This record gives sequence, structure tokens and C-alpha cells, in this order.
Amino acid sequence: MTEVRHPKHEVDQLLLNAQLRDELEPYMDESIDLVDASQMSTEEENRFLSAMLCWEQSPVIPISQWFEPELQIPHPDTLSERNLSNVMWDALERLAEQQIYLECTDHLSDRQLYTVLYRDILPATGKKLDVAQNNLIWRLVDIESDPEIWLTYYATERERSEWEYENGRIPPAHLDAPFARKLPEPF
Repeated sequence: MTEVRHPKHEVDQLLLNAQLRDELEPYMDESIDLVDASQMSTEEENRFLSAMLCWEQSPVIPISQWFEPELQIPHPDTLSERNLSNVMWDALERLAEQQIYLECTDHLSDRQLYTVLYRDILPATGKKLDVAQNNLIWRLVDIESDPEIWLTYYATERERSEWEYENGRIPPAHLDAPFARKLPEPF
């Protein structure tokens, strides 16, 4: 992958712009036309083009392989509750180091959350981008995937009211999530 430096002088910015456009040429399609570069400074356009180039050149690999060494955790059935909790928190911290954050987990026990890590998150494939502030937010429940859980534990009063209006039904009672935890968050 090409390392891109962002010079401060306009002539250097223009030269970098030409270099980035040349490197992006094999990947160009109509999506580039969706961005109005005339509304950006050359420096802003170069940051955008650099991010596009990074996206195009980044490998699609299992999330577990985003780590060196690979992040592997034991099967949930092999761990006691105490060990499972320790391994889970270690894995959550390691995920945060790669800018991977989880949301809406407080309805899950530690064992359930650990199982999601083991079964769903670590083996999932994604593009590993080396771009600053490129957070991957893994939301474990939302209105589409499970409206009952989302409405019960996570929806705001406004969201609950909107859901009631749109669906013509009273949402389930709001409850405090049974497993409140403070997970790592993006900065």
C-alpha cells in the first residue's frame, strides 16, 4: 500500500492530487462522480482520495486476523464464568485497539456476549483500513434486527413514540438492561 504524506504547499498538493488520481485510475467508477471535488480544497480532496485508495487496496480478512498475533479466544464451553469474563474483557480491549467497538450489549450476559465475539465478530470478514478515526461500530441490536429488545432496553422515549405511531402498537415497557457494562468507546 502506498504511504501518502499530505504536503502543505499548494503545488505539492496538486502534484499529490495527480499521483493519487493516477493510482486510483484502475478502481474508478461512477461513484467518484458522486463527490463534488469543487467544494473541497485540494488538501481535503487529497485526504478523500487517500481514503479511497486505502479502501481499494485494503484486504478483506477475518477480524481476528487484524491483530498480530491473530486474536483467538477459546470456545465458550471450555471456560469457567471467571475465566470467560477475563478473556472477554481482554478481547474487548484488543478490539478497541483496532478501533472496533460494540454497542447495545447490556441485554446479554457475559457468556452470551462472549459467544457473539467468538461466533460472529472475530470470524466476520471486513476491510482492514489503516486510516485514522476509522471506527467500526458493531451494534448488537437495533430496531430492524430485534425491535422488542431494542425498544425494551435501548430506544429513547422519542424513538419509542415514533415506533408506536408507525406501527399502531404500544411498545414493550422500558426496562433497565440486566447486564450494564462500560465498554471501550471511540474517542
